[in-house]
Formats: sequence, structure tokens, C-alpha cells
Amino acid sequence: MRVFALTQRILRQIVRDKRTMGLLIVAPILVLTMLHLVFNGGDYTPKIGFVDVPNAVVEQMNVDGADITTYSDEKSAKADLAERIIDGYLTIANNAPAVVLEGSDPSVAGATMKWLQQAMPTGQEIGHSPKLTIDYLHGSSDMGTFDYFGPVLLGFFVFFFVFLIAGVSFLRERTTGTLERLLASPLRKWEIVMGYVVGFGIFTMIQSAIIAAYAIYVLGMMMEGAFGYVLLITLLLALTALTLGILLSSFANNELQMMQFIPIIVVPQIFFSGLFNLDTISKWLSWVGPFTPLYYAADALRDIMVRGYGWGAIYMDIFALAGFSLLFIAVNILALRKYRKI
Repeated sequence: MRVFALTQRILRQIVRDKRTMGLLIVAPILVLTMLHLVFNGGDYTPKIGFVDVPNAVVEQMNVDGADITTYSDEKSAKADLAERIIDGYLTIANNAPAVVLEGSDPSVAGATMKWLQQAMPTGQEIGHSPKLTIDYLHGSSDMGTFDYFGPVLLGFFVFFFVFLIAGVSFLRERTTGTLERLLASPLRKWEIVMGYVVGFGIFTMIQSAIIAAYAIYVLGMMMEGAFGYVLLITLLLALTALTLGILLSSFANNELQMMQFIPIIVVPQIFFSGLFNLDTISKWLSWVGPFTPLYYAADALRDIMVRGYGWGAIYMDIFALAGFSLLFIAVNILALRKYRKI
């Protein structure tokens, strides 16, 4: 009977916690739905450029299964390749085929080469001909999967741990009464928010710098651009995670409820961070990407670490991350009205 009474108390406690009940049902359904839409979105369609490929060769090729763009000169093809409008382009000079691949994504490069092998008239002229020349705009044939996914993982772990630590730490400030005492002081709401952001921000700056330096200089993660830009991106991403963690902690009453935000706020961002090719994700889901911070951070980190680009390629991502941070700071100030009415 005592065991039964204890069981009843626990069940009542769970049922009364509407947030936990909702999480037990909604979060798995949300993640499983996203996985379904990601993995059933369709196969990747290579985008191939033909530069001065003779018509006689094109007529013999099986061009199904790819988006073909023809170019009259190689300069235009290289420009589109740099902008990732095409994945690679084919030229044939003196009966010798040459392929130039964008190369920053090994899976895309592999899909492009596979299509070319199947499309050529003999089925063997590409990839098996001793006269074939394969060049890479970024990366090389030795580029590994970790080199491509590394920047995404770097951004994700910075975001995840800063979000978690900031949310739980700010929650403790509330539950221990520290925040209430500050709200009772002459301090304004924006001063309280900025104090917490700067205080936690100094720690997250150090954390982000250590993680980025370890990944690049100890683990040997691919690094083609300037480390300073990587540091800037990770710091802005950490600031975004920090302000978002502080914001969501305002709606949690304990550490468990703070952890419950992870499968709803953090996990879904993985699908739009670049671990999966966004071109193959279902249209029902792909529109969510631009509304997530990791979408911009992963794109900027890849541009710097894999493609070796500079400020001109990442400034829009930088502004987006800064915009997220400013938005969350503003909402944090408004959220404090929950604890002190004016």
C-alpha cells in the first residue's frame, strides 16, 4: 500500500506539471517529424556547368538527373562556382575531359562525379580516363568528412553549452532571490540585463576562444581562412546563445524545466546547421532555417574555415547573429516585467 501511495503521488506530480506532460509528447513528435522531412526530402540533384563542350558530345550524354548550365567561357563558370550556383563544371579540350569541382562539401563533390561518370557516352571517360584532370576550387580529394562537418560541430557545441550554462545560472539567480533583490534596487531593467550579459559574456568569450583554438590547432580541423574571423563568429554565436538562454530561463521554475527547452529550441537547429544538405530537405521544413542562429553561424564558419573567404562572404551572417543577440536582449528587458511591474 505504501508503494502504491508513493506511485500515486509521483503520477499526480507529473500530471500536474503541464510542461513536462507536453514535453513527453510534443518533443518526440517534433523531432521525429523533422527527421522524416529531412530524410524523405529527396535525392540531391547536382548542378553542372558545361564550358565549350562540343554539341556532338552533349547529344550522346545522358543529361537526366542534373541541372545543366552552359557557358561560353570558363571565367563565367568559375564565378558561378565560387558563388555555389553550380557544383562543378566540365570542359573538353583536345579530347581530354577536365572537371573543376567546388569541393567544399565532399558529398556534393561525390554526387557530381558520380553523375558525370554515368552521363558520359562510354560511361568511363570521367573518373577512369588517364587524361582526366580534376581540380578543386576549395578543398581537395583528401578532404575528409570531419573537415566539412567540423565547423558545424564547432558552432553547435559552443551554442549548446553556452545556452545551457547561461540558462541554468540565470535561473539560480532567480531561485536564490538574487534577481528579486536587484529588481527592488534603483537599477533599471536594461542595466540588470546588460550586467548579466557582460558578466556571463566574459566567461563565454574565454570558453569560445578555447574551444575554437583546440578544434583547429590541436584536433587539426581544416582552417583555410583567418582565425580572427572564426573567433568573431563563435563569440557572436555564444552571445546569441547566452541571451537566448537567459530569456528562456525566465519561463522556467527549475533546472528540469530549463533542460526541457533543449529538445525544442536547440535540437531542431541541428537540421538547419549544415549537417544535412539543405537542398534535399522537404520544402515543408526548409523555410525554418533562416530563423535559427546556427543556420548563419555554420554558413559563416564554413566560408572561413573550408573555403578560405573573408569579410565579404560572412558580413551578412555576422549581422544576422548580432541581430539575434540584440533582439533577445530587448525581449529580456521586457520579460523582466514579469517580476517587477512599473
